[in-house]
Amino acid sequence: MNGKPRAILFDWDNTLIDSWPTILDALNVTLETFGQTPWTMDEARLRVRQSMRDSFPKLFGDQWQQAGEVFYERYGAIHVERLVPLAGAEDTLIALNEAGIHLGVVSNKKGDFLRQEANHLGWDRYFGVLVGALDADNDKPATDVVDMALAPSGIQKGLDVWFAGDADIDLECAHNTGCLPVLIRPEPPGPGELDAHPPAMHFQDCDALCKYIYTM
Repeated sequence: MNGKPRAILFDWDNTLIDSWPTILDALNVTLETFGQTPWTMDEARLRVRQSMRDSFPKLFGDQWQQAGEVFYERYGAIHVERLVPLAGAEDTLIALNEAGIHLGVVSNKKGDFLRQEANHLGWDRYFGVLVGALDADNDKPATDVVDMALAPSGIQKGLDVWFAGDADIDLECAHNTGCLPVLIRPEPPGPGELDAHPPAMHFQDCDALCKYIYTM
């Protein structure tokens, strides 16, 4: 059994909140604006991983910054009103805080949007730092974001820091920083799916993670 964590860094989108419909809406508005075919939800779930500055140049080439403006305009218009916390997420954050575990967020969502959503939900009080895209010199899976998220706590990177998220890029970031990679999503990894950066543990949801910690 792994030791009890001193800190947990959470991914945000689809780890703590369900943001797929909002992301897909803004992305498809952007794709269609630039003459590209809109994506299905399955395509979005498979392909959306990196921050905009890492992913949009591959999608839109020299027009990626203009595409980013279209995306941000649409996303900014709809994201707060469509916020849907995942079941059990807030209860988990409350319980982990009460257990004295330092919490942070490391997301590839633009930092301003991330903090606006956390403030709207009243969840900002649960976290030491919420780090989003463009907040550090490099975005997840770079080590910069983890350093920024842990800085106020004085806790050093290591296996007593859990990095919990729903996507391969979260596990990659954990491996890059020497933190414990924790997968949170309903389905376990498929054969060979996450072999490059395997999770140390898998939980179906935040509630399952919280209950596990309380058994330690």
